[in-house]
Amino acid sequence: MTDPGERVAVLLQHALPKQALTRLGGIVARARGGAATTALIRWFITRYGVDMAEAAAPDPAAYRSFNEFFTRALAPGARPLAAADWICPVDGAISQFGAIGGDRIFQAKGHDYSATALLGGDAALAAQFRDGHYATLYLSPRDYHRIHMPAAGRLRRMVHVPGALYSVNPATARGVPGLFARNERVVCVFDGACGPWALVLVGATIVGSMATVWHGVVNPPRPGRLREWSYQGSAVELARGQEMGRFLLGSTVVLLLPAGGLEFESTWAPGGAVRMGQAMARRA
Repeated sequence: MTDPGERVAVLLQHALPKQALTRLGGIVARARGGAATTALIRWFITRYGVDMAEAAAPDPAAYRSFNEFFTRALAPGARPLAAADWICPVDGAISQFGAIGGDRIFQAKGHDYSATALLGGDAALAAQFRDGHYATLYLSPRDYHRIHMPAAGRLRRMVHVPGALYSVNPATARGVPGLFARNERVVCVFDGACGPWALVLVGATIVGSMATVWHGVVNPPRPGRLREWSYQGSAVELARGQEMGRFLLGSTVVLLLPAGGLEFESTWAPGGAVRMGQAMARRA
């Protein structure tokens, strides 16, 4: 990192009471404040340029809380699904993508981290993605914040990994080593046509909670220890493009795919904008 402004921003994050800010943000986001809530939503729309024309409920006054607005549904047909083996699971920007080098995942220039650390220290699970593929996608405040299935899958397990709550914006990714393996996260492991794959929901400062469609809100609580749920005996199967979870305030997802021939879309590049349902990759 060479930009002085970015260095100062990262240093401030080390000092900020991130957990307290996140608790406060969650209280504000859940509050049903009537006209005050609507005013906050209108300010946010203007500040970040949110496109409400594609929302199922475009009127800001239709939302009882900021969380309802932030996790708003899209109008039918707003995100058609491409004819690809893997589709993009979110609206956002491409942080990085490519091959996993053994156990190492590229974060930003000068920084990488291990799949084992990302997956809560589970070396056996990480071994299933050795020399596989990954995609890291950043959701900015203006984006649609529901997460969808990049391919059909049967849920195998879910793990809530406690951690820090740094911002996950591009500047922080360039300045905080191992960012995505340090922050709080929810690891969702699926079995699919190509074998096992994982979708990791990474928390961040002010992210009040993360939720999945099969469990509901995963955090809070935040007990400070790893929590795991097994779904081996259940029949939680989700279709390609189906909603699987959501962020209550924005963050990042990391998708892990097993080794084997895979070609990402030729139009993909770090920093590029993506939308849920667009073609992401094909089996080679």
